[in-house]
Amino acid sequence: MSLKDAFDLINNALTSSPSDQKDAIKKGQAIFAFKLKNNAGKEQTWHIDLKNSGTVARGDAPPGKKADVTLSLSDEDFGKMVAGKTKAQSLFMSGKLKVKGNVMKATKLEPVLAKAQEGGKAKL
Repeated sequence: MSLKDAFDLINNALTSSPSDQKDAIKKGQAIFAFKLKNNAGKEQTWHIDLKNSGTVARGDAPPGKKADVTLSLSDEDFGKMVAGKTKAQSLFMSGKLKVKGNVMKATKLEPVLAKAQEGGKAKL
């Protein structure tokens, strides 16, 4: 799964209905940044805004905003996490996922990832 495909799944899950999007913002209350490295060491940054807009985009954070939580991991492990083949907690415990900022806010991503895995059908 490419990074774009993974983030498209997450974005579709968030924007599938206005009520789900509002609910995700209400529960998330944070901007999540992702620093994802490929095998060649090239890094891409993306963010999920669950503080204001309930959307996904490239870059560390929306213009004029700051990420509350930054997750750093390989693009391969991120793809596995979005596909449901591994959990963030196991990546974190094995040292493959680094979290900067409010670690407790990072747990707010689980329902969003679960909904993305189900193709946007699950309730946030």
